[in-house]
Amino acid sequence: MTSTHDPLRHLVDVWHRAAQDAVALLRALEPHEWELPTDLPGWDVRAVASHLAHLESELAGNPQEQVEVPEAPHVKGLMGQFTEAGCVVRRGWPAAKIVEELESSVAARYAALQADPPTDPSAPGPGFAGLIGWSWQTLLSNRPLDLWMHEQDIRRATGRPGGMTSPAAEHVADVFARSLPYVLGKKVGAPVGTTVVLEVTGPVTRTLAATVGDDGRGAALAEPPGTPDARVLLGFEDYAVLAGGRRPADAVDAKLEGDEALARRVLASLAVTP
Repeated sequence: MTSTHDPLRHLVDVWHRAAQDAVALLRALEPHEWELPTDLPGWDVRAVASHLAHLESELAGNPQEQVEVPEAPHVKGLMGQFTEAGCVVRRGWPAAKIVEELESSVAARYAALQADPPTDPSAPGPGFAGLIGWSWQTLLSNRPLDLWMHEQDIRRATGRPGGMTSPAAEHVADVFARSLPYVLGKKVGAPVGTTVVLEVTGPVTRTLAATVGDDGRGAALAEPPGTPDARVLLGFEDYAVLAGGRRPADAVDAKLEGDEALARRVLASLAVTP
């Protein structure tokens, strides 16, 4: 079921491949690696894997055990409690059971999406997605992003680099690329007419440019200016780490050109996910 001409079917394929990659990585882990801390506050590798298994199980329509979620600094709001509940339920599970739940839930959901593929991107998504206002388009875009970002959380925690050239990696780059105007106009609050270029180098490459319009809002530029007010150059992995809110700007290797103070503000404001 591969088609770049049908955006929803394409996203289903990207999600399915991302899920398979996550399962393969989890199956390769040594027992002690499941307890290693990740960049996500309060979550070790087991919690990340449990989170993935929980969401895919929910979307597959499986019944979920209800538990009380203890207070913790990293648990914020109703969505935080919902995601943490999946980790609390699976805290005492054997690692193999978590992986099997993830794999079987993905298989069931993929089969259902093949048999009855969604056709309306704006229609409410199933399960929790519809309850929080996500359309099919939003759900199918967010799932491969979530899976790939968490795959990378596990890879960094366990010292197992990889997964940087997959379809999900390309998808994540495209999703984060759309946020540069928001970063420049809203988060940085740059003055009207300011231009910034963000050069993302391999293995996934992107050249992104944005300006601030007369209305004070950021806007993407189809062609990067030759001499922007500031230019930021960083590798794709560092870009994903920053845009995903995993680490602060001083933890990555970036090259800044032009107005260095502006470039540093842009770099420090790239995070667009919690």
